[in-house]
Amino acid sequence: MGPLEFYMSPDVTLSDKLLEIFYVANGIVALYTAWKNLRDEGNEHRVGSALFWGILGFLFIMGRWLPSALTGALVIVMVVPAVLKRVTPGTNDAPTEREMEGNFHAIGMKIFIPALCIGVFALAFALFTPVSSLVGIGVGVLAAALIMHLYSKKNTPTVFLNDARRMLDAVGPVSLLPILLAALGSVFTAAGVGEVISGIVSSVIPEGNMIVGIIVYGIGMAVFTMVMGNAFAAITVMTVGVGAPFVLALGADPVVVGSIALTCGYCGTLCTPMAANFNMVPVAILDMKDNNGVIKKQIPIALVMLAVQIVYMIVLA
Repeated sequence: MGPLEFYMSPDVTLSDKLLEIFYVANGIVALYTAWKNLRDEGNEHRVGSALFWGILGFLFIMGRWLPSALTGALVIVMVVPAVLKRVTPGTNDAPTEREMEGNFHAIGMKIFIPALCIGVFALAFALFTPVSSLVGIGVGVLAAALIMHLYSKKNTPTVFLNDARRMLDAVGPVSLLPILLAALGSVFTAAGVGEVISGIVSSVIPEGNMIVGIIVYGIGMAVFTMVMGNAFAAITVMTVGVGAPFVLALGADPVVVGSIALTCGYCGTLCTPMAANFNMVPVAILDMKDNNGVIKKQIPIALVMLAVQIVYMIVLA
C-alpha cells in the first residue's frame, strides 16, 4: 500500500502510524543537514556530506514504500562518501563559552528536566499504553523541546534543527551504526548462527551442568555484544545457541536468566567501538585525541561487573 493508504488503513495499528511519523521527522532532520552542508562553502567535502545525509533522510521518509533492491542500492551509494571519508562537519554557529555560561546561570540544574522527559515518556508509553515505547521516546523529545522553549523564547524550531545538524555533523556516519547492527542481528538469527553456536558449545559444556552453561552464556553474551555492538541483537542469537539448550532447559528461571543475560551483554557494550552511541559518540562530541579513550576507562569496570552478573545469575537461577 502507498503512504496515503498506510495512514488511512484500519489494519495498520496506531503505534505503527505514529512510529512512521517520527521516522519521517528523522528524515526531515537528515535532509536539513544535507541541505545546510551543500550550501556550506566552509565544508571541504560538502557534496559528499550532502549526498550521505540526503540519501539517509530520503530512506527514513520513503523506505517503507521503496522496493528492497532500490533501498539496498541507495544504501551502497550512501556509504561510498563515508568510506572515502568525504562526510565531514561543516561550519556551525556553535554557542560561545560566554553564551553557555549565561544559559547555565539562567537555567541551572533544570536543564535535566527535558532530558528526563524522554525516559519518562518512553516508560509511560511502554507500561500504560498499547503504543510502542519508541513512540514514547518521540513524544518525549517533543515535550523536551516544548520545555526548552518555555525556558527561553530563543529556542525556536530553527535552533533545534541547527543543533540537530551540528550533532549529526559531529558524530558523522557513525550515527548509522546502531541501525546497521540491529539489522545484522536479524540477519544472524535468520541465517541460523544460533544453531551453529549451539553445536560448537555442546562439545565443550558437560551435559546437565547448569553452572558451566551460565558461565558460557554470560561470557558469550558479552563477547557477542562486542562483535555486534548491541546486546538486544546478541541475546537472540546467544539464547538460541546457549541459553535455551544449556541453561533454560535445565530448569532455570527464564525471567531471571533473560534479564541478567542482557546485563552481561551490556558489559560487552562498554568494551567495543561497535557500540558507537556509547563509546564513539562521546569521543566525537568531546573531540578526544584517543579514539578508544572511553573504552579504556570502562574495561576494568566491565570485567568486574561481568563476573558479578554471572555469579548473580548462578545464585538466582
